[in-house]
Amino acid sequence: MAKPMVKPLILTLLSLLLFTSALASSDSPFIVAHKKASLNRLKSGAERVSVSIDIYNQGSSTAYDVSLSDESWPQDLFDFVSGNASKSWERLDAGGIISHSFELEAKTKGLFSGAPAVITFRIPTKAALQEAYSTPILPLDVLADRPPEKKFEWVSRKAAAFRCSCR
Repeated sequence: MAKPMVKPLILTLLSLLLFTSALASSDSPFIVAHKKASLNRLKSGAERVSVSIDIYNQGSSTAYDVSLSDESWPQDLFDFVSGNASKSWERLDAGGIISHSFELEAKTKGLFSGAPAVITFRIPTKAALQEAYSTPILPLDVLADRPPEKKFEWVSRKAAAFRCSCR
């Protein structure tokens, strides 16, 4: 009963492989973007969000007029401390990477989930601008009530646990 299913499955996988290899070999840019955010608690009790977006061109040709826009940070929840949420570059060569970062300060306490950043770029063979999206960030628990972290106690506790497991 399993034999009749094997042949169509193999044909489907083979056609999918041929289709994806044809797409990969096309002469165009392929933009992949990764957005990261981390929380940094200051001694004053304020909390800052450091955002970094890496944009990769995994395609085989240059992307032109590359623009990044990350409008997922509401002004009523965050203030910009350094940098800004948008940036433009003239080009991103095949195999290249560009990065952009900025820092915000949180105004209110709560769970925050940011949307993906939008990257637009131009391909010389197409009139319309192309769009790509970054990965979204994981939810951030901004200004959460956390006990102060005692780094040396954590290290000594881990070291003691490691010593016990080695015996």
